[in-house]
Amino acid sequence: MPALTSPHRRPATALVAVAVLIALIALIGPLTAAARRSAASSPVRVVPTSVKGSDGKTYTATNHLVTADPGTGAHRREWLLAWTGAETAGGIESAPSHRHGASPAATTGQTPPDFMAVIDATKGSRTYGRVVNTVTLGPLVKGEPHHMQYVWHKGNRVFAGTMFTDTTYVFDVAKLPELKLTGINLSRDTPCGSVPDAFWTTKDGSAYGSYLGGPDVSGPCRYTNGETREGNGFAGSPGELVRIGTDGRTVSETPAAIAAAENPAKCHNAPALPKASCANPHGIQAREDLNRLVMSDFAEVRNYLDPDTKLTDPTLLRNTVRIFDIADRARPRLLSVSHLPTGPRVDKLPAFDEDRMVMETSVTQLPAHRGAFASTMAGGAVFYTPDITARAPKWREIFDSTAAYRRLGLDPPLTGSNAGSSWLQITPDDRYLFQAVMGSDPRVPLKQNSGMVFVLDVRKLLRSGKDPRCSIDRLGEITRGGSEPDCPALLDAQQIKGGIGGPQGRVGIGPHWGAMDNFRPGPDGYYRETDQIRRIVTSDYFVAQAGIDGDHKICMTDFDPARGLSLDLSFRDENNGTPCLDFDRQQWPHGSWGHARPHGVLFAVADADVR
Repeated sequence: MPALTSPHRRPATALVAVAVLIALIALIGPLTAAARRSAASSPVRVVPTSVKGSDGKTYTATNHLVTADPGTGAHRREWLLAWTGAETAGGIESAPSHRHGASPAATTGQTPPDFMAVIDATKGSRTYGRVVNTVTLGPLVKGEPHHMQYVWHKGNRVFAGTMFTDTTYVFDVAKLPELKLTGINLSRDTPCGSVPDAFWTTKDGSAYGSYLGGPDVSGPCRYTNGETREGNGFAGSPGELVRIGTDGRTVSETPAAIAAAENPAKCHNAPALPKASCANPHGIQAREDLNRLVMSDFAEVRNYLDPDTKLTDPTLLRNTVRIFDIADRARPRLLSVSHLPTGPRVDKLPAFDEDRMVMETSVTQLPAHRGAFASTMAGGAVFYTPDITARAPKWREIFDSTAAYRRLGLDPPLTGSNAGSSWLQITPDDRYLFQAVMGSDPRVPLKQNSGMVFVLDVRKLLRSGKDPRCSIDRLGEITRGGSEPDCPALLDAQQIKGGIGGPQGRVGIGPHWGAMDNFRPGPDGYYRETDQIRRIVTSDYFVAQAGIDGDHKICMTDFDPARGLSLDLSFRDENNGTPCLDFDRQQWPHGSWGHARPHGVLFAVADADVR
C-alpha cells in the first residue's frame, strides 16, 4: 500500500479528519465487500473486434465486459483506460510473483495476452475502481504495452504502442466501456524507426508518435520526405517522428536526427554511427496554434536495457530536446536540437547529472504563452524554455526534485540524483505543473527508496514572458528551490512509495506514468471538458527488463490548489479492499491469467455522454 506520509503542512484539525476517515472506511468496507462478491459472480460478455494489417494478417482485440450493472446510480460514467502488459512466463519475472505466489501463466508455461483494462472512474460509484472490461490482444504477445496519448478529447481514437513488438494499436472508444480495434500500425509500416513510445493527437484526429529506436535494419534508411539517415538497428539510433492516421496507417516518417553529425563528445552510439546522433525521442507534445512540436530524447534504449553499458557511457543517456515545424502536418521539419544545461549538483556518476535522460516535455496551452517544460529521469530536474518558436531555444533548470523530497522529510538519503522523474504535465489553464517521480536510485536500499508526485505553481514563471530570471545554479537552490522571484513554488508533494523492484528486488519505485482528469460532470448529468484539474491518476510500473519493475498499482490522487495533493482512499481494489487498484491478481474478466503490469493510463468518456 502506498505510504500516506506527508509530514509537511498538516493542520491541527487533522485529528478530526482522521476520525471521520476511520468512520468512512468502516462504512465503505461492507459496501466494497458486497461489490467484490458481485464482481466475482458477474457474467462476462465477449465482443471480438479485428482489423487486417498491412501484412494481410488478422489482428484482434476482444472485449470481456462484466455485464452486471456497475451500480453507479447515474446513467453516464467516466472511465479510466490502463494499457497493460502480461507478466509472462520466462525471461525477467517481477518480484510480485514471488511475493504473492506464482501466476498461472508462470506455472503452466502459457503466454498470457496483453490487454487494455477499462476501469470505473466515476467518483462516488459503488464500483469505483472496478475493472469492468479487459480487451485482450492477439496474436502478438509480450509486446510491453507502454504509452498512449497524454489527454483524450471527445471523438479521438486512442493510440497505444507496444515497445517490444514495435506495434501501435488504434482503438475507437466512442461506446465505452466497450472498445473497438479500428487500426494497427506494424513494425513493417515504420521501417525507419522502432519502439513506439508516446503519442499526441491533433484536431483532425490523427496522431504524432515518438519512436525511440532506430531503423529495423542497420544501415541507411530513406524516410517518406526523401531524406536518408544511417541507423544502427532496432531499438538503437536514430529514432523518428511518425504521423499516424485514424486508420492506423503511416502518413509519414520524419527523421529525428539532423543530416550532419551531432556533437560527438555528447552523443555516442553503440555500435557507433558514421554521424553521431542523440535522437532517441520519448516525450512528445505539440502546439498546433504555433505550428510547433517538441520531443525530448531519452536514451539509446537497446543499450539502456544493458546495465553495464548505461553506466559506463553516460552520453547514451541523452540531454537533448528537438523542436519541429508542423505547419504542414504530414511533413514536419526539424528546426532545432538543444542540449540542456548542467546544474550545480555534482554526482559521482555523470550518468546522474541533472541534464541526463530527458524523459518528458510538456507545452503550455494558452495563446499568451509559448513556453515548454522538460524533465530528466536520471537527473531529477525540471527545465524551462520561454519560447518554442525561437530559432535557438534556451533552456534553464527551474526545479530540482531534491526540494520535493525535502518537503516530505526524505532528504537525505533521497535526492534528485537518479530520482526517476517521469510523467510531466501542465494543466490546461497553465497554472500548475505535475511531476511523477519513481524513486529508483539503485544506490539507496529498497526500504528507503520512495516515489512521489509533486505539483508546482508556475504562474509567476510564465508571467515573466521571454526573459525569465529563475535559474537553479547554486547548491543551496537544490533543496530550497530557486531564489529568484519568478521561480515555481512547490505547492505540495504526496509520497507514493511503491516497493517492488526488478528480478533481484533491488529497486523499488513509486509512480512512473500518469494522466490528468480533464472531465467534470455537469448539473444535467453530462460530462464536459474542464481546464480546472482536480484529480490525477498514476501507475507504478516502468519496464521490468530494465531492472525497474514496480508494484503494479494504479493510484488516484485528488488535487485542490488550496489544500494540495491527497491520495483518494475511496479508489480501492475490488479484491483486497485497500486503496489503489492492484494488478497483481489471479483473476481477470478474460480469465485466470495472473499478475499484470499497467503502464499508460488515460481518462475517457463515451462520446454520447460528453457535451
